[in-house]
Amino acid sequence: MRLQRSRSRLSFRQRRWQPRRSPGCASLIFSALLVMGAAMMAVLWMGRFGTPPNAPQKNDLVGAAQAAFERGDLSGAINHARQHLANAPDDINALYILTRALIYRSYSEYNRDADRASALAITTEAVTRNPNNSDMLAIHALALQAENRPAEAATTAERALKEDTPASAIARTALALAYDSVGSYETALRESERAVNTANSRAALVDALRAQAISQRDVGRYQDAITTVDRAIALDEHLLALHFERAQYALLLGNSDSATVSYFTILTHDENNVKARLRLCELSSVMRERERAVEYCHAVTERAPSWSEGWYRLGMEYFLQGNFEEAQGSLRRCATLQTLQNVPAADRRFECWYIQGQAAEIRGDCPSLIAIYNEWRTIAADAAVRERWTYPPEGPTGCVGR
Repeated sequence: MRLQRSRSRLSFRQRRWQPRRSPGCASLIFSALLVMGAAMMAVLWMGRFGTPPNAPQKNDLVGAAQAAFERGDLSGAINHARQHLANAPDDINALYILTRALIYRSYSEYNRDADRASALAITTEAVTRNPNNSDMLAIHALALQAENRPAEAATTAERALKEDTPASAIARTALALAYDSVGSYETALRESERAVNTANSRAALVDALRAQAISQRDVGRYQDAITTVDRAIALDEHLLALHFERAQYALLLGNSDSATVSYFTILTHDENNVKARLRLCELSSVMRERERAVEYCHAVTERAPSWSEGWYRLGMEYFLQGNFEEAQGSLRRCATLQTLQNVPAADRRFECWYIQGQAAEIRGDCPSLIAIYNEWRTIAADAAVRERWTYPPEGPTGCVGR
């Protein structure tokens, strides 16, 4: 405890009484000058930056986009970056944030595939204006490989790598992913390792580590893939795509508990995530936890009633349970949605017709069986359809004569 001697009764000295002095002109002038100086500084600061010191910049859209990305708000990052690029279309930082946010958002939910096409369109415009900018070429290569155009991605990345720029790690990441997608796994792994070693920012390192983990998976090094993706997650735990991929690596090792933890981590960050629920349905089915699988698949169809994949998985679970009436109904919904959504014939799920027909046959529902069989025969007339479903000319055996 500190004692103030001027106040403590233990002090042996008493303060002498002194007459109170009134402030002089000099002190008043000095105080006035201080106030005026502070006011002038504030005015100057406001005129130059628009906000006082330590206050957020309202027009710093790039900073806002980065902050949104770091807290897992990819939609917010996309909106801020788009606003900034509308006025500064060649800003490298904003372009990189926007491209990454679109790519990662596309992997985070079931209905975001169009984000990858958007990323590619944006980077294509950027490199059209700046065809020799290595940084833009590297970002463009990243968008190309995400949109499953590996040959163009590799060519573009090689162009970017002709100059040693801060985006070199980005280009090597795109190059690694491009090689991996065409089966050159060892080359992909080598390029991803170089990307990790040359990354000069946290964002570039996260992307490089992800590419390295994918390459390690494809050469059969599943535990190394988990270790690597864990490094990426430690740098940015909000990227849901990393958790989906970690769950996949865990399942390759037969560790369903670890995969379950990853899926629940996703739901912690995004409680309404449909894709994670579908994966939990699939995992529960593999574990033969039928009731739980149905529960998760029901949650999928409730949250995404227009997603045919959810109805397919639900119908398959009912079929495996022996609940053929519910299986038939769910699979009919799957088939109908694909027809209404004009899914190309070659891309339609054959099982939504075939297993639906099997359920109808088991139930003795011949009118439904014959209708769905004839519908598939019409679809299969397309030469691109590989699956075939054939009954004798007289029709299904159990329905002959009915």
